[in-house]
Amino acid sequence: MRKEDKSTIISTIAETVKEYDFFYLTDVSTLNAAKTSELRAECYKSDIKLMVVKNTLLQKALESLDTDFTELIPTLKGNTAIMFTNTANAPAKLLDKYSKEGIPALKAAYVQESFYIGKDNLKALVNIKSKEELLGDVIGLLQSPIKNVVSALQSGGNTIHGVLETLSNR
Repeated sequence: MRKEDKSTIISTIAETVKEYDFFYLTDVSTLNAAKTSELRAECYKSDIKLMVVKNTLLQKALESLDTDFTELIPTLKGNTAIMFTNTANAPAKLLDKYSKEGIPALKAAYVQESFYIGKDNLKALVNIKSKEELLGDVIGLLQSPIKNVVSALQSGGNTIHGVLETLSNR
């Protein structure tokens, strides 16, 4: 590969890392062609960009960025695929689905400005809530007291109406 081609690939990887909020490094070496196609289709459905890269080019791309990614460098061995996403737990859920077969394996992840190294962190990554889920939880918590007040007023109104009706009948 020519030096110009390598520098183009490095800049493409670096721009893609900047474009997405989160990324996962996975080992896809044990996948056959059919499973790889299936994984790519699942990634597409989940709005995840899957990119297979050379470790040295990825390392140079990460080193060229402002963020310090040195914790990820030791994981760059063997075949590496990067899963880019803007939803923190989407790749983790996908990897968890495939983990029953043992493939693909999680090498590391960069999620919410934290590093998760090794496949032992997969369950923790699955449980991370997305921005939309957190907003839903907050809205639900904010609506809960209002709903209680409204339902109390409605049921109290029915009770008062029933009492007044009973008194008027007497």
